[in-house]
Amino acid sequence: MTDASYAAAGVSIEAGDRAVELMKEWVEKSRRPEVVGGIGGFAGLFDASALKSYQRPLLATSADGVGTKVAIAQAMDVHDTIGYDLVGMLVDDLVVCGAEPLFLTDYIACGQVVPERIADVVKGIAQACAEAGTALLGGETAEHPGLLGPDEYDVAGSTTGVVEAERLLGAERVRAGDAVVAMASSGLHSNGYSLVRHVLLRGADEGGAGWSLDREVPELGCRLGEALLTPTRLYTLPCLALAEASDVHAMSHVTGGGLAANLQRVVPEDVSVRVDRSTWTRPAIFDVVADVGRVARTDLEEALNIGVGMVAVVAADAADAAVRHLGEHGVQAWIVGDVAEAGVHGEGGTVTLIGDHA
Repeated sequence: MTDASYAAAGVSIEAGDRAVELMKEWVEKSRRPEVVGGIGGFAGLFDASALKSYQRPLLATSADGVGTKVAIAQAMDVHDTIGYDLVGMLVDDLVVCGAEPLFLTDYIACGQVVPERIADVVKGIAQACAEAGTALLGGETAEHPGLLGPDEYDVAGSTTGVVEAERLLGAERVRAGDAVVAMASSGLHSNGYSLVRHVLLRGADEGGAGWSLDREVPELGCRLGEALLTPTRLYTLPCLALAEASDVHAMSHVTGGGLAANLQRVVPEDVSVRVDRSTWTRPAIFDVVADVGRVARTDLEEALNIGVGMVAVVAADAADAAVRHLGEHGVQAWIVGDVAEAGVHGEGGTVTLIGDHA
C-alpha cells in the first residue's frame, strides 16, 4: 500500500498555485480604485468610503452561473469567452434596478486544475468585468476529482452594486403611456442551452438532429459551435448611461423564461404591456433551433431571448432619444411596444406578444 497524499487523491496544490499566477495579470486589468490589496488573500477588500457620497445607498446583489453552455466550451476546448457569459448574467441583473456593479467574485469547480484552462476562464471573466466597470475582487478555484471528470468544470459567481434610493428603478415607476425599448442580444446568451443541446446535438434516437459542433451552418455563416459560444452581450455601462440621461422607469434583463416572463416582472398590476414581434427580425440562430428542432413558437419564446437581451421601459416622450442614446453606446435598440391601462393589452400585470417577426 502506498502512502496517501493530497496529490494521490487527485488534488494538485502546485497546479492551483500556477493557475493563480497565470490569472493575476487579467484580474489586475479589472481593478477599480476602491480595491484594496490584490488576489491571494482570504477575502477581497473594497473601500466602502466611496459610498459616503450617496444620500441613501442601497446595496444590490446577485448570484448566478452559466448553466449548460459550459458543456459547449468544454467540447470546443475554448474557455476564454465563457467568463463574459458569467459576468453578463450577474451584473446586468443589477443594472435593471439602476445599480452600478462595484465588484464580483467567482467560483470555479473542476475535476482537475489545468492552470492554462483556468487562467483562460478567469481571463474572460476579468475582461468582461473591465468592460462593465466592475472589479474582479477575488474568487475560488476548487478541484473535485471523482465528482467532476478531468476536463469538466462549472463556473458561478456573485456581484454587489449600489444605487441611490431615490433613483431605484422598478415596477412602481411604470405607468400607462410608457414606451418599451428593446436592446438586441448577441445571440442565445446563456439561457436555454438544455433545449438547444437537446434538439441540435443529441442523436435521432434521443429526439435530436445529431449535428456536430464542427458542422458548417450556412444560415449562421460559421460552425455551429462558434455560434453557440457567442458571448453574452454586456449592457451595463450603456444602461447606466441611459438611466442617467433619460426618463427610464424600469428595465428587464431577458434571461431564463424568455422576453414576456422577464418583462412581466417589472409590470405593475394596474397596467398591461404589448410587445410587437414585427418590429424586429428574429436572428438566424433562433430560426435554426425552431426549424431543425421543430420547436413551437410558444416553447421557443419561453426558453430563449429570441433576439432581445434587455428591455427598458421609458416615458413615451423619451423613447426616441433612448434609442439614439443606446445606439451611440454600441447597442442596437428600437421601440418594441407600449404600456397601457390594465385591460387594454390584457389583464393587469401581463405582457402580450403580438404579430409575426419581420
